[in-house]
Amino acid sequence: MNALKRNQVLKGKHGGMQLVLTEDVAHLGKQGEVVEVKAGYGRNYLLPNGLATLPTQHNLKLLALYKKRVEQAREAKIADLKALAEQINKVPHLTIEANANEEGHLYGSVGAPEISKSLKGKNLKVEEDMVKLEGVIKECALYEVNLNLGFDIEAKVKVMIVPIKQPEKK
Repeated sequence: MNALKRNQVLKGKHGGMQLVLTEDVAHLGKQGEVVEVKAGYGRNYLLPNGLATLPTQHNLKLLALYKKRVEQAREAKIADLKALAEQINKVPHLTIEANANEEGHLYGSVGAPEISKSLKGKNLKVEEDMVKLEGVIKECALYEVNLNLGFDIEAKVKVMIVPIKQPEKK
């Protein structure tokens, strides 16, 4: 009688243990899936690291509630990113000053860090990895830069690279 009340590990059709994934696990499955794994992998890695749990009714119910909360958080994040994309599209252009010679060739280059910093200066939270450049910018001109904000939400911003004004010598 006592053995029946205890959580028993269900055996799969291939002899492994059945577990419910609480997180996405590479090469195994997505969150919420019931998977069959070798007993050692489940006992020594998945269960202690909180990546899986036993497939009891209680655990399945908790996992469904958790998945609903994660989905709501994901939808809120997507809404925030769409609002950010709209704000970015309203910006006419960014102006970035850089050291350049008389012909307009930059001594250094302008890349994702400088563009990200300029956008953050306008209260637009765009990280470096969101800026998609084919290469670094090496000349003064107007460029159109693609931004991938995540969740397939994209925006474009025009970036004007101008030389730093040198103080006139007397």
